[in-house]
Order: sequence, then structure tokens, then C-alpha cells
Amino acid sequence: MVVGESPLQQTAHALYRDHHGWLFGWLRGKLGNSGDAADIAHDTFMRVWVGLRADTVPALREPRAYLTTVARRLVINHYERQSLERAYHASLALIPEALAPSVEERAILLETLHEIDALLDELPARVRTAFLLSQLEGLGYEDIALRLQVSVRTVTRYMAQGFAQCLRLMLAQPA
Repeated sequence: MVVGESPLQQTAHALYRDHHGWLFGWLRGKLGNSGDAADIAHDTFMRVWVGLRADTVPALREPRAYLTTVARRLVINHYERQSLERAYHASLALIPEALAPSVEERAILLETLHEIDALLDELPARVRTAFLLSQLEGLGYEDIALRLQVSVRTVTRYMAQGFAQCLRLMLAQPA
């Protein structure tokens, strides 16, 4: 421990010291490579640190169980991001070369897709599904209501949540 550390910093350092090697090994086994395992282990401890600072992390009686839960969510996000990128690159391959976006435009589009994905990931599953059915598949509210087995009024509420989430992202972007 470093002299002058707060109890919060001591907790975080102890958690890292005692469990980082184990978490890294667990992730390497799940992911099959050290690079992604190191990145996700780092992100896991960063999330825990942010949670500790915000006082949103419960008392850690089973720290490995908690770290595993956080890391699993990050692994899922990692695979979803890879899937999104594969779909994006497959779509780009369908565009005639003369109309294909520049490398810079591709990078901006991919970054935007990641932002949209993260934004939609914050929505409850049914809200996200309704929003995507409307925006990507072009279904009307009645068709979405039938597919989700909810009322049209519920779909309207879901869509309002989806649009509000998009508006929050737009307002958070610098002009």
C-alpha cells in the first residue's frame, strides 16, 4: 500500500493485486488470446474503480464472482462489437468501389455505429427490439405490436424511449 492512500484506493489496489492475474487467465481461456484478455481485464478493473468511486459497487464478499460478472458483460460487448464490425465490412464489400466511402469516412461511420450500438444497449431489450424493427426493418407500430405481442400504445411508449435515447446522444455530442 502507498502511504496516504484513501481507503477506497486501498480497496481498489488490493482487489487488483489479489485478482488481476486470475481474471486475466480466466479471460485468456475464454477469449483465446492474451491481447483481448488484457484489454478486457483492464476494462473490468476500470469499471470496478468507477463503481467504487461512485459508491455503486456492493460489498465484495465474493470478489471473483463480481469480477466475473463484470468481465462477462464486457466479453459479450466485445463479441457484439466484433459482429457489428463484420456486418459493417460485409456491407461495405457490396458497395461499388467508385461509390465506396473513403478510409476516413469508414472510420467515422464505424465509430458512429459503435456509439449507436452502445446507446441502444442501454435500452431495455423490448424497447431496443421495437426501435430496431421500426428503424431498420421499416415496420409500422401495428406490425411491431403483433410481433412483440404488446399493444400499439406500448409500442408508442417504446418508440418514445428509443427516440429520447437518440436525442440524449445528439445533445451530448459537441457541436
